[in-house]
Amino acid sequence: MSTNDHYFTAEPASPDERRVITVHLGGHDVDVETAGGVFSPGHVDHGTDVLLRAVPEPPAAGDLLDLGCGWGPLALSLALASPDARVWAVDVNERALDLVRGNAERLGCVNVVAAHPGEMPDDVRFAALWSNPPIRVGKEPLHELLAHWLPRLAAGAQAHLVVSKNLGADSLQRWIADDLGDRAHVERVATSKGFRVLRVSAR
Repeated sequence: MSTNDHYFTAEPASPDERRVITVHLGGHDVDVETAGGVFSPGHVDHGTDVLLRAVPEPPAAGDLLDLGCGWGPLALSLALASPDARVWAVDVNERALDLVRGNAERLGCVNVVAAHPGEMPDDVRFAALWSNPPIRVGKEPLHELLAHWLPRLAAGAQAHLVVSKNLGADSLQRWIADDLGDRAHVERVATSKGFRVLRVSAR
């Protein structure tokens, strides 16, 4: 990754050199394509792995969201588990979105829609939201991001977020409780390898 690139860069400047790796998703070893300039291009990162081990089975139908999808481990897991649902893979990184589209096609996941945040229809409400959110964008942009997307959960739906303890998981839990407490209930449901999994249940 270029020194000027972050995984939340819209147009990564680093060379788009793609490679195929084998990862374990949805109970199977699958081949996916990754590239520099996106989050964790060499493997399923530890936080995402902790999240995947902690989440319940996703709803079988409805709109499901992977917020900050990268090359797609969460979106692909949702799509493989719930082939009758529509899975939205959302990211600002255009290279990541292109990789998700290709990986979904590679795995036969015709139910994945990769989209920039601005392309999302305003009326969609989510039956589930999974995210390894971009903590390194900074506290204020992160709060703005979650304040926009978490209220779009359908009534009774749940979001699951994974955040490193050392990068502010506990303070983020407190912020969600304070800022969204009238619309959602937040609790920690798992701790592993220095990561917290937070469950946000829409009221």
